[in-house]
Amino acid sequence: MNDQINQPDRILIVDDEPHVISALCRALAETGYEIAGSTSGEEALRLMERESYKVVVSDEKMGGMQGTEFLANVRVRHPKTVRMMLTGNASLDLAMKAVNRGEIYRFFTKPWNDIELQLALMCAVEKYDLEEEIRQLSWTVKRQLFELQYLESHYPGITEIRRDASGAIQLELTEEPPER
Repeated sequence: MNDQINQPDRILIVDDEPHVISALCRALAETGYEIAGSTSGEEALRLMERESYKVVVSDEKMGGMQGTEFLANVRVRHPKTVRMMLTGNASLDLAMKAVNRGEIYRFFTKPWNDIELQLALMCAVEKYDLEEEIRQLSWTVKRQLFELQYLESHYPGITEIRRDASGAIQLELTEEPPER
């Protein structure tokens, strides 16, 4: 499970204009992120089946699958991936559609500000990592609860905390553990 937190910071850029992908790659070159590009939503979904990405940034207006449809697919197939939209055709209707269908994290318009985009991506990667850590901690707590329930069923009273006069916790086992 720790492999997911320590996975590389991969970002996928989806835009049907290769020069936009190149410009974004240049803008993000010094961030240390592994950047991949795709010119269609369909191709991007295939890439996401082979590699995991912490963040995906998609244009809206593309040939074939539109950005909102692509991000909605990502939400269903890869719910952990943080989704962002970068579009030249911004409208309130589009922004609401993107938020509602794809549950996007951020919405940017073209032309973008390199520094704002870099900061947003840094926050998106951090969001991914924190949510993954929360998932792992939650799993650990559930596992520990199961283990405590098991111990309590085999050693009634063991989960009661008893302290001595100095405040140290005392555990008293009254029988040998069962053979496995």
